[in-house]
Amino acid sequence: MPLVQQLSETRALVVGGTAGIGFSCAKRLIEADVAHIVIAGRNAERGAKAADLLGERVTYMQCDASDPAQTVALAGQANASMGGIDLLLSCGGGDPMPSLLHKIAPQDLIPTINDIQAPILQPAHAVLPYMTGQGGGTVLCMASDAGKLATPGESAIGAAMASIAMFCRTMAIEAKRHGIRVNCLTPSIVSGTPLYDKLMKHEFAGKLFGKAEKMAALGIVTPEDIAEMVVFLASPASSKTTGQTISITGGISAI
Repeated sequence: MPLVQQLSETRALVVGGTAGIGFSCAKRLIEADVAHIVIAGRNAERGAKAADLLGERVTYMQCDASDPAQTVALAGQANASMGGIDLLLSCGGGDPMPSLLHKIAPQDLIPTINDIQAPILQPAHAVLPYMTGQGGGTVLCMASDAGKLATPGESAIGAAMASIAMFCRTMAIEAKRHGIRVNCLTPSIVSGTPLYDKLMKHEFAGKLFGKAEKMAALGIVTPEDIAEMVVFLASPASSKTTGQTISITGGISAI
């Protein structure tokens, strides 16, 4: 049986941890007494500021996770810096606006899908050798419920999110023999983020998600809600949970 890592012993890499959901998750992990966190993102100024706000147990490393070479280098640097990687939270994907399929230019369709999925999947692939070598680890990837529930305007987005979920399920099956757990989180609309403000100001997306909000009988999800689930999935309390795609939507969907 793999050694179950206590949060106080956990070394975490949060890709996309310089703002939004990723930052909130990094903050909550620090509050949960995680030993050390490397946060990664493209913007060096924002990253340095985020690391300063999070405290001395946090280091910022610059990386564009859509670039395979940069992502491999990041995993190596984070592993060397912390002496291992016990937890990866990959939430640095692109945030395109919803658009009806007939309005997407042919040359933009596949790049749009890749812009969403590549920055999420490549970090998971990059940390696999390190987690395998140390005999265990936890991988958490962020997608959305667009990958589960067909919604007008989210054909490309849904295709990318579904691929992330299936990647995680298959990685979980392959990696369990090495003590590695892999799960996927799929929120819908998340308030209190720069993306939320952008979506609600957009003519089409604002109507789409305005209707969705009315279905959230349990309340609109916040980054802090997602962060609580991340802490649970990173902890020994979830040591038997892998290959799951977990909706956090406040009741917008029940799938």
